[in-house]
Amino acid sequence: MGDVSTWQAVMSVGIGLGLAAAAGFRVFVPLLVLSVAARAGYLPLSAGFEWIRTTPAVLAFATATVLEVAAYYVPWLDNALDTIAAPTAVVAGVLASASVMTDLPPLVKWSVAIVGGGLAAGVVAGSTSLVRLKSTATTAGLANPVVATTELAGAVVTSLLAIVLPLVVLLFVGAVILVLWRLRRRASARQAPPPAPA
Repeated sequence: MGDVSTWQAVMSVGIGLGLAAAAGFRVFVPLLVLSVAARAGYLPLSAGFEWIRTTPAVLAFATATVLEVAAYYVPWLDNALDTIAAPTAVVAGVLASASVMTDLPPLVKWSVAIVGGGLAAGVVAGSTSLVRLKSTATTAGLANPVVATTELAGAVVTSLLAIVLPLVVLLFVGAVILVLWRLRRRASARQAPPPAPA
């Protein structure tokens, strides 16, 4: 019985962290996927999060998703959105994580959601913002729609994988965060001023 409980807890953490990472690509895509999956009865929700499966919530998340996705294809508005994307993604990541961790004590659930979910969402959002800034600087924004499409695909794929194959998404999220962290570090190193001569 304990093994089943442990397994369910691990699965719920995998789902939560996967949805949180997806929020780093697009804030509302994983919330919409979560809402639809919960409404269909495919995904149980933690106590206090039952509102996520309601019709108004599904409609609100769907509307917000359409607006967010469309906004990232508007030149220069995409970069403006990035200024609020990281903190908003962190909040969405924490919310998505906590809402599906049904088999954890509240203290553990919120600790994992805030630290793990918030970190996953923040790292992905921060890294994608840097990629867009670089794209804007090097192509005058002409390549930004490609970046936006890639991010949207990342949000959708990561959200679906989180629900269908949570253990696989844990590995996927780890790999994505590692790659994005390396890209961010490389971009920061290029932007750093050269050392002063001795």
